[in-house]
Amino acid sequence: MAAPPLGLDEVRDAERRLRGRIHRTPLLTCAGLDRMAGRRLLFKCELLQRTGSFKGFLPTSWCPGQPRSVSKMPSVPMVPFWCRVTPVTRAETASSVVQETGGVLVHPNQEPAVIAGQGTIALEVLEQAPYVNAVVVPVGGGGMVAGIAVAIKALRPDVKVFAAEPSNVDDCYQSKVRGELTPNLHPRDTIADAVKTSIGPNTWPIIRDLVDDVLTVSEEEIKRATWLVWERMKLLIEPTAGVGLAAVLSEQFQAVPRDVQNICIVLCGGNVDLRSLTWLTDLSGKAE
Repeated sequence: MAAPPLGLDEVRDAERRLRGRIHRTPLLTCAGLDRMAGRRLLFKCELLQRTGSFKGFLPTSWCPGQPRSVSKMPSVPMVPFWCRVTPVTRAETASSVVQETGGVLVHPNQEPAVIAGQGTIALEVLEQAPYVNAVVVPVGGGGMVAGIAVAIKALRPDVKVFAAEPSNVDDCYQSKVRGELTPNLHPRDTIADAVKTSIGPNTWPIIRDLVDDVLTVSEEEIKRATWLVWERMKLLIEPTAGVGLAAVLSEQFQAVPRDVQNICIVLCGGNVDLRSLTWLTDLSGKAE
């Protein structure tokens, strides 16, 4: 299976096209979380994008396993807007965006331009923190981690790229272990609902060749990491964005060499339905 025609040139072109259309998000730090991880953590705050999600997007419809994005032109990268809203609102939003922009619905796994748009995150990270030596990215359809890996490995091949996903929907991990694309045919439920979709035929070859490892975390670990970011950093991330921190705080990450000390965690979204947070009441221990 050949990787899509996507490289650093495409990511740089996406950055030029997206300039002025999206926010350049900050890298934030938290001394308390540094102490917990035993490493220096840098949080790339993509939740602060206009729509509360990651790079270069317009509002669109979404249902689990069927991510969609709206792109006015195929050459202008757009990515999914993960928002837990009612089906009527999703349909109305998608319809209005298409009517207003003349855009079309595309599946990010089938659109290399979307992957390139998400890869612009890496360009910002390396400019903001040239000393970084690892990037941890939540993975669902795989466009974000694939795009970041393309740019990172072209510019700084020594920097590690880790994908992180819930154990309940571990198709990326299973694909890496087996060496072949292994989608979740019947995904279990996860609080990180924005990554219930599986990686696809365009993202898998990039992940296979350029992502160093895939880390999986439990539902309890995701909840705890999300709570920690809310409490310690005052950032209202969605649980999917907590997957990256959960991976870095996990026992599994202890196997990563200690010289990998400066770690960027992509906080990929902040679309939280505050009425659905019943899990807060049964999170044992909360933040320690």
